[in-house]
Amino acid sequence: MTIEAISGAAAVALASTIVFLLIARSWQAFGRIVSPGQRFADSIMHEAAQRFRAELQRLSSDQAIYMSSGLVFVMLFMVAYTFRAQELFPDYPRWQMYALLVALAAAAAVAAWRLGGSLIRRRSIRLLHDANVAIGHQLRQIAPGTSRVYHEVPTTAGIVDHVLIGQSGVYAVNVVARRPVRNGTVLLAENELSFSNAEDTLTIVDTVARTKRLEKEFRQLLGHKVRVRSVIAVPGWDIESQANENHLVVNERTLAMLTGWKDQRDYLMNEDVDALLADLTARCSGVA
Repeated sequence: MTIEAISGAAAVALASTIVFLLIARSWQAFGRIVSPGQRFADSIMHEAAQRFRAELQRLSSDQAIYMSSGLVFVMLFMVAYTFRAQELFPDYPRWQMYALLVALAAAAAVAAWRLGGSLIRRRSIRLLHDANVAIGHQLRQIAPGTSRVYHEVPTTAGIVDHVLIGQSGVYAVNVVARRPVRNGTVLLAENELSFSNAEDTLTIVDTVARTKRLEKEFRQLLGHKVRVRSVIAVPGWDIESQANENHLVVNERTLAMLTGWKDQRDYLMNEDVDALLADLTARCSGVA
C-alpha cells in the first residue's frame, strides 16, 4: 500500500462523495419546494411538541445523509483502490498527494464534528419532545368539559408550549425539560429554578416574557384586562415549593393542581371565552 495508491483511491472516493452530497442536499431542497401545502389546514390544530418533532425529523435526515456519505466514501475507496485508481493520476508530485490526504482528514473531522453535534442536539430535542408530549397528554385528561387545551401557541415574544382556557381562567403552561435524577427536586426562587443535582440555576425570564406577552395580546383583543396564570411544568422532578404569587410549579403527576389555583380575578365572561377561543384557534390552525 503506497501513498500513490491511497491518494488515487481517496481522490476518486472524495470526488464521488461530494457529488453524492450535492445530489442528496439538492433533492432535499427540491422536495421542500415542490411539497404541497398541508391539506385542510384550517381544520388541523397544532399538536403537543410539534416543533420538536419537526426538528427531530430534520436531524434524522441530516444524520442519514452524513452516515450514508461515509459509507459511500468507504465503499468507493475500496473499489478505487482495488482497481488501481492511482493510474489516473500519473506523475503527480508527492506533496499534492499528501495535501489531498490532509484535506481529506480535515473534511472527515468536520463531518464527524457535525454528526456528533447533531447527535447531541437530537438527544436534547428528544427530551424536550417527550416532556412536552407528557404534559400535553396530562392537560387533555384534566381539562373539564368547558375548557380547551391549545398547543404550540405563537406570540410575538415566542411560543407558549400549552394554553388551557375556560370560564375559570387562562393558564399558560411552559415546560422545562431537565433530565431527571433519582429523588431529584426543583425549587423556584424569584425567576430562577434550582435543581438539587446542580449548582447553577435556570432562569425563566424568557418564559415569563412569553406569558406576559400573551396576556397583553389577549388584553388588546378583549379591550380590558385579562389574567393569564403562569404554570411551570418540570416533568420527572419533585417540587419543593408548589406555588408563589406569580407562578405554579408542577410536574406531570401534580399538573391537576392548576385547576384549583384561581380566584375571582381569573373568571371570564362567556363572550370573552368565545373571543379567546376563536383567537387561539386562528393562531394554532395548520401544521407548521
